[in-house]
Amino acid sequence: MSLYFTLFVVFFKIGLFGFGGGYAIASLIEHETVDVHQWLTTNQFTDIMAVSQATPGPIAINCATYVGYTATNSVWGAALATAAVSLPSFILIGVVIYLLSRFRENRHVQAAMAAIKPCTLGLIAAAAVLLATPENFIDLYSYILFGVALIASIMRINPVYLLAIGGLCGIILY
Repeated sequence: MSLYFTLFVVFFKIGLFGFGGGYAIASLIEHETVDVHQWLTTNQFTDIMAVSQATPGPIAINCATYVGYTATNSVWGAALATAAVSLPSFILIGVVIYLLSRFRENRHVQAAMAAIKPCTLGLIAAAAVLLATPENFIDLYSYILFGVALIASIMRINPVYLLAIGGLCGIILY
């Protein structure tokens, strides 16, 4: 079997069964890339996990790109592995969009969507509460920054600006 085909199948499978985000599927990626196919050593896998956490984007996609390049020594391998790990999500979203648009007027679908909205808000609020720890609020300035960012977010200020200003404040204050 071709290396490229195997690479595609492995990362398609990771994308298909990798529920829970990058950290949850890290062991699956390690098993496939280190143990089964030996595309990476354990040290290389550890390094790519560190780099994947430090760079923008989902961990699984960053890992796929690195492994694809390392396994094939080409940009085509990187692109193929990245596409393969992303493809299941695109397919699933396409199916969901099709079904929602087709059954939008169905009362059961409307009821489910009405219940999902407050649940989503609850999950976001829970994440915010879980992050409100003494490690994140170290002094009065951190509370002030939080308050300003919250108000600015409610006023729909671009989050990129808020992050840049927060980083600048951190450099100045700390």
